[in-house]
Amino acid sequence: MLEANVRGQVTPPIESVRSPTGARLKILFAVASWGLGHSTRDLPLIQRLLDDGHEITIISAGRALALLKQELGRRCDFLEWPDLPQGMAKNAPLFYAKFLLNLPVALRAIISEHRAVDDLLDQQSFDRIVSDTRFGIRSRRVRSYQISHGLRFIAPHRARLLEILMDYVFYRCYGRTTHLVVPDFKDGGLSGDLAHDPRFLSTDRISYIGILSGVRRLDVPCDIDCYVSISGPEPQRTILEEAILDQVDDLSGSVVISLGKPEEAGRSWTRRGVTIHSYVNRCQQQQLMNRSHLVVSRSGYTTMMEIAELGKRALYIPTPGQTEQEYLAEFHARQGTYYSVSQNRLDLPRDIRIAADFPGYRPPYLTDGSIGRFLDIISS
Repeated sequence: MLEANVRGQVTPPIESVRSPTGARLKILFAVASWGLGHSTRDLPLIQRLLDDGHEITIISAGRALALLKQELGRRCDFLEWPDLPQGMAKNAPLFYAKFLLNLPVALRAIISEHRAVDDLLDQQSFDRIVSDTRFGIRSRRVRSYQISHGLRFIAPHRARLLEILMDYVFYRCYGRTTHLVVPDFKDGGLSGDLAHDPRFLSTDRISYIGILSGVRRLDVPCDIDCYVSISGPEPQRTILEEAILDQVDDLSGSVVISLGKPEEAGRSWTRRGVTIHSYVNRCQQQQLMNRSHLVVSRSGYTTMMEIAELGKRALYIPTPGQTEQEYLAEFHARQGTYYSVSQNRLDLPRDIRIAADFPGYRPPYLTDGSIGRFLDIISS
């Protein structure tokens, strides 16, 4: 029987996952380390697999690996493997230059990663491989799954030839036997062109499971008018911090700001009624997002899934040079779900007023339903 969640959406019940023979599974689970988005969206899946008694070995790097270790403790084994270089630039010409320089490096890294998996499989046996955007972590010897919302490449200014070329590169990177698990809905999805209508990938290999969020709804009062979460790589994080702090005195109502500076964790102060935290942890952020009427943040896909999970309105400020964030912000502005503004045109009081009139994205079901679909897929 299906259960209705607090907003009347239908959430399928979750049952324990086992292999077709009923045995528990030994799973190699790889997580991309480009920021914390991949690790936070994978945590609910990993935690559920562990709760069901499966044995998990995690591959990641950097802050993503640190977060997973902090959240999971000794419940998993961990391997630190370097990740692919991330392509980012301030404008389109710089993007193309950096892209061309990084492509051979990225391809070599994928090949090296793939060989490392073969070496690992010579030493240990696994029943499944699950990889979130670690393209080389797959094998023909073990049933492999790739979690990704990026089945297509979005180029600056939507350069068609580059997009076609990179769509083919993605097709080769995903391999010919890997099953693709998309954290989005097949129809009316959150990711737009990123995860729909791929040019080369067979739809028979693609399963849409719904959104994945490490942030859940809490029964707390909605007593904050606006929560501002500043994040992203430097120097763009600092540029956004300076722009927001220059304009924050013009805001009215209850406002809370997180600067995204973990090196200054524990430092907080009040400025003309605005509460500013140098850093908030995941638990504190979940509380603040639940308490807020509107969230101001980057337009990263994981953040969008979290805001959709909570049913909040949002103002998105994409990181300059991150074409995926820029596309997602533009896509939802066209859809009329969320308002967005470029960082160099930010007028915080004006843009918050406009964003409050956009309804946000309402998913057909929430993360619990997505976890159930994921479990069904990897246990089949």
